[in-house]
Amino acid sequence: MPNHSAMTTERIEIVECDFENPAHCTALVSLMNEYISDRMGDGIPYTEEQKVLLVEGLKNHPSKLILFLKIDDRFAGLVNSFINFATFTVKPFINIHDVIVTHEHRNQGLGRMMIEKVIEKAVEMGCSKVTLEVREDNHNAKYLYNSLGFHDAEPRQFYWARYL
Repeated sequence: MPNHSAMTTERIEIVECDFENPAHCTALVSLMNEYISDRMGDGIPYTEEQKVLLVEGLKNHPSKLILFLKIDDRFAGLVNSFINFATFTVKPFINIHDVIVTHEHRNQGLGRMMIEKVIEKAVEMGCSKVTLEVREDNHNAKYLYNSLGFHDAEPRQFYWARYL
């Protein structure tokens, strides 16, 4: 249940990442570092070289949709998603790759707000679907995604990888 009383005096906005804005690039790296360092991220913070590669790689990716959630001009959340094309429906679709809310702002409905914004953009673009993947043990995320109408695809899909 969102804690709206704690947010009543705060201004919340969702903005697209502007890679020409140094504050956006810094926030992108900071939020991703927090995310990758989380127990669900299972990773280690980026090296200085990786930070540059992250920003440049996303900046130059042709189908990115990156949204920040700001509270009173502080970056509190991030969604990295990518626009793709569904050959079966012959329409675009959006894949949500990362959903990040800072530790201090979790359980306030902010992740929901960001995903709803992605869904809104998908509708505006005439997309056939929005997809995402979630760790089997990430119960909080699964609850959120399910409450927003996400569920296992029919037939059930598996997320496979071949690391190079």
